[in-house]
Amino acid sequence: MVLSICKNINMDEKEILITIGNNIRAERNRARLTQERLAEKISMNERNLGKIERGMANAKITNIIAIMKALDIPFEALYKL
Repeated sequence: MVLSICKNINMDEKEILITIGNNIRAERNRARLTQERLAEKISMNERNLGKIERGMANAKITNIIAIMKALDIPFEALYKL
């Protein structure tokens, strides 16, 4: 889903993952949550959340939805450039 949306903006998969990860980190910081606290809220391992934020892991859509709910953000906030 994310990749099909982003194909229109001439980014490769790695760039997309990095962009989404950076946006998750920015939104998490805006919400004043640590990685540890966000990981607890979404029942995810803190290391895995860190990999997503660094663009080193492709998160399942269920994890993306959990992150969006925990941060109270729309999907669009994750792929903004």
